[in-house]
Formats: sequence, C-alpha cells, structure tokens
Amino acid sequence: MFNGLFGITHLSEAQTRSITAENVYGEKGRGGMAELSTTPQPEVVRIGQKWDGPHSCSRDLGQKWKVRPCITLPQRSTTTLMDVDGPGTVQHIWITTAVRRQRDLILRMYWDGEPTPSVETPLGDFFCNSWKRSTNIVALPINVNPSGALNCYFPMPFRKHARITVENRAPEDQGGFFYAINYALGPVGEQEAYFHAQFRRTNPLPYKSDYVIMDGIRGRGHYVGTFVAWQQNSDGWWGEGEFKAFIDGDKEFPTICGTGTEDYFGGAWGFGANFTAPFLGYQDVTTLEQPGRAMGRHGNRHIMYRFHILDPIRFREDLRIALQAIGWRSEGRYMPLQDDIASVAYWYQTEPHAPFPPLGDRDALEII
Repeated sequence: MFNGLFGITHLSEAQTRSITAENVYGEKGRGGMAELSTTPQPEVVRIGQKWDGPHSCSRDLGQKWKVRPCITLPQRSTTTLMDVDGPGTVQHIWITTAVRRQRDLILRMYWDGEPTPSVETPLGDFFCNSWKRSTNIVALPINVNPSGALNCYFPMPFRKHARITVENRAPEDQGGFFYAINYALGPVGEQEAYFHAQFRRTNPLPYKSDYVIMDGIRGRGHYVGTFVAWQQNSDGWWGEGEFKAFIDGDKEFPTICGTGTEDYFGGAWGFGANFTAPFLGYQDVTTLEQPGRAMGRHGNRHIMYRFHILDPIRFREDLRIALQAIGWRSEGRYMPLQDDIASVAYWYQTEPHAPFPPLGDRDALEII
C-alpha cells in the first residue's frame, strides 16, 4: 500500500549509492574522482562508455571540480549507464539531454541477467514527454521540470543484477547527456515484483480497431500507469473511446471498461483545459506551443497520463490493455478514428516476463 511520507522515519540497513558520469559504478567514496587526463579512467573503459577527455571548463581547477559531468552517446550504438550487482533498488533516475533526440534514444532496463529487457521505450515517452517538445509534468512517479529535467521515482528492485542502457539511433553523436541514478543496496523482499515499461506506436490506427497499449503479458503483477501521445487527424472531439483492461483470461469483453478517454485520464467533458497533477494529467502540446490555436483541430498533438498508484490493476495470470479511438461524424454518429497514437505502459510483475514485440526501427518511431 502507498504510504506517502509514512515510513521515512524508519532506520534501514540499506546503503545509498549514486551513479553519474564521474562515478560510473556508484562506488562508495569515489564520487567526483575524474582527472584532467587524456587517458580514460579504467572504470569508464570497463563499462564501455565513450571517453571525451576532461571537461574544458575544469582545466584550471582539476580533480573534484566537475571534470566529467556528462557523456557522449555515439551514433547508432548502445551505451551502458548502470551495471551493478544486487540486491538493491533503483530509487530515482534523473536525465537531461537534447529534446529533439528523445525519440532516437531508446532506454532499456534488464533485471537479474535476463536476456530481454523489462523496460524498452524511447527516452522522452518514458518520462511522459513526446512530440520532440519539453512539457512540464508534476506527477508523483514522473516529474519533468524546466528546462527538460527528466525525473523518475518508480522503485525498481533487483535481486542479483541491474543493467540500464541507452541506444542512440540517430546518425550523429549525442553529446551533453547528463544523468544520475540513485539506488540503495539492501535486501529485496520475496513479495517485491519487478518494474516493467513497454512502448508502442500505431500510425495510423487501422479503421475500426482498438489501440493496443499492451498484451501478451504473462505472470502475476499489477498495472500502475499509462502514458499516451495522440495526434488527431480530423477536426473535433477525439476522446470518446473507452479504456479496457482484459484480466486473467478475458476474451471479447474486458473486466474493466471505462466511459471515455478523458474520463480515464481524470478529466471530463472533452478536457477543456490543460492540467498536470500527481496521478493524472492532460496537455494539448500544440496549443501550448501556439497560443491562441483552438483545441480539437486536426494536427493537434496531445499527451495524457494516469498513474494507478492508489488503484493498481492487479492480475494473476495475464493482462491486456486497450484504448478505443472514437470521434464524431455527421448526424451525431461515432467515428472510428485513424490517428497517430503512441503509448507507454508501466507495470510490476514476477519474472520471467514474455518478450516484448519488436520496437520498430527509427523510421517507424519518427515524429515528423
């Protein structure tokens, strides 16, 4: 059960660690040890990160003065951010980098040596940002602040090992990638499940089809969040569709079926305004970028999130999540939409998990 600040007074045997570009393994007493040298640090070589040499701004001050504050992600390659043994729990992730490349950077997380990732999603979408725009988010587990500061507070336990990587799919190096991963070494209880997140995109949605947020999930766990990036391709209201959760063997009809898209994301009557709150939020990013533009115009791009922190959707065997896409046509009739929809599903479950469907290549994910 979520207890807010209750429990913060309890003493623990856990040991706090923090991974940054200057301490790539989060080792005790080794923060800020980068040196003014053209020779890469041994631990940087071991983890396989690109060595850019010392930061030029520290040339007069030397060690302990922000010698390696960030890294470069080489083009069309994967860089390891975290590679540590457990048991432990990732408690906070902070990242900032160029917004225009956030769909090109693919975040993956692997727990306990698994062969396929438990998290696989473009960087921006994982942090409830999309459309190559930085949008402030004040949700409880995901917090995005000016200017492009990406924060995640989902706890991520691991028992044997944790590995986090970022793939740069762009045809150029991505410099200025700043990050910090704060974690605690300590026991993980038997009832603790593993964190998962999966990205999907359908562009355009086939006529008279539901948008599938996730399916093929096997095991025991609970669903804790939905992020959706939605481009409408017709004028008018686009959010009549229902949220559906097919739980433990449901076939044609789900156990949970909502009353409308805006209702699921905590709004009502077509949203009407942008908002961001601890568990729910909606923003028309096109109107934010173009003041005075009307909502509900074709081409408008929206983001929405709902975090089931207080109301997780629990499953024992399997889970499928879908969202209808319904607008309006003439004579007051529903219109199945053919919009550009992308999403991230967040959940906890036992391992092993079923492998995710292929993510799609760079062109399949590109925002144009």
